[in-house]
Amino acid sequence: MTSETAENHIIRSEFEPARWLRNRHAQTMYPSLPWAWRSRPTLRREQLELPDGDVTAVDWLVDADSVPDSAPLLVILHGLEGSAESSYARMLMEAARDRGWRCCVLHFRDCGDYRNRLPRRYHAGETNDLRYFLDNLQAERAVSQNEGPLLAVGYSLGGNVLLKYLGESGDETPLSAATAVCVPLDLHECAIALNTGFSKLYQRYLLKRMKKSVARKFDRHTAAFDWNLAMASRTFGEFDDHVTAPLHGFDGMQDYYDRCSSLRFLNGIQKPTLVINALDDPFMTERVIPDEDMLSEYVTIEVAEAGGHVGFINGGPPWRPTYYLPGRILEFLEPHAAKPGL
Repeated sequence: MTSETAENHIIRSEFEPARWLRNRHAQTMYPSLPWAWRSRPTLRREQLELPDGDVTAVDWLVDADSVPDSAPLLVILHGLEGSAESSYARMLMEAARDRGWRCCVLHFRDCGDYRNRLPRRYHAGETNDLRYFLDNLQAERAVSQNEGPLLAVGYSLGGNVLLKYLGESGDETPLSAATAVCVPLDLHECAIALNTGFSKLYQRYLLKRMKKSVARKFDRHTAAFDWNLAMASRTFGEFDDHVTAPLHGFDGMQDYYDRCSSLRFLNGIQKPTLVINALDDPFMTERVIPDEDMLSEYVTIEVAEAGGHVGFINGGPPWRPTYYLPGRILEFLEPHAAKPGL
């Protein structure tokens, strides 16, 4: 579904937006509308105890409980303030189920309707929880000797976490392959983009949700940061400087963005990885697309002219749209979904 050669690691996507939805903001916002993806698969919640005494949640697709253990297992990482209820996660789970795969969504701490214990939340560079979860899955696979391959997909912030983890892990990850979608590869550039023009509306909406989440967990007496500055934040940069950085041990927003932008980890990836980004994504600028010499031989960047931020609606009528991403993601992962030796 792409124009590519064996030597080219930055390829042009063949995605074409639906004729009735060519605007990048319409592509971005439409999937969140109630009728854009009505189906809600049944999920089974498991609590994941973490090594530092904290806890998060993993939601497993119930429809895949009867699938053999030898089938591939797809781990999904959601985006900023997202969860297993996000439309992109639901549609990918159903597409994976239709291929006979098992599937789960690993939640970042304090996301969805699940509260964590410790005075911290999540951020774009937190890879330890994903590493711990995958290592546990790998240990279970070693015991049963019948477990299928592990695959992963990350959306937006979850894509940044996934790519950073892959770059840190090299060949030591149990993942066979991965895909990351609409990734904020350079967090500095994305903070600038979201404070520009119409994109400020996304920033305002997400900041409101983030402040609400923070206020649900802390108050001015229990917060390990300056409460007044946090609640007065008007940009992502300010929020990350006043909340994300002090909560998670960074020396301010600049240090956080420098250390956690996945762009600097792409050359360390040692497993087949596809990154899908759109040039018209309102959450970033074209400058986030790396040069080829920044990529390892295992990484392919698919660049679409359109698609918005995790939109990629390519057809159907407005009341029943079709989506490019689930099929493209699984198309890439499919060759790596067979058990070794089969």
